[in-house]
Amino acid sequence: MFAHGSLRTPAMASLVLGVSYGFPANTEAMLYARNRLPPGVAWAGFGVGRAAFPMLAQAYILGGHVRVGIEDTVYVDRGRLTSGNAELVEKACWLIAKLGGELATSEEARGMLVLR
Repeated sequence: MFAHGSLRTPAMASLVLGVSYGFPANTEAMLYARNRLPPGVAWAGFGVGRAAFPMLAQAYILGGHVRVGIEDTVYVDRGRLTSGNAELVEKACWLIAKLGGELATSEEARGMLVLR
């Protein structure tokens, strides 16, 4: 695909897990999808519903970027509705920090994705 010039890098892929008729929300599926991406493609993995935070952690562990938002889950904890995106992002930041990760600043993220 890249050899023919149809796609240019840097490119960003989103691996969505836990949706009907798509990848199941598990490690094997995320690893399979990641390994099928062409070299040089950045990726973020995420799950929907109750898989949102487990798949966020899995994406980080497998070397991908993470994302979270109310479009993925309306719960911040089991049985507790979120007050909004900020609360979900705070939990994601906490989780990545607990896993030993460091979050990119807005400028660093723009640089990684070659956004101006």
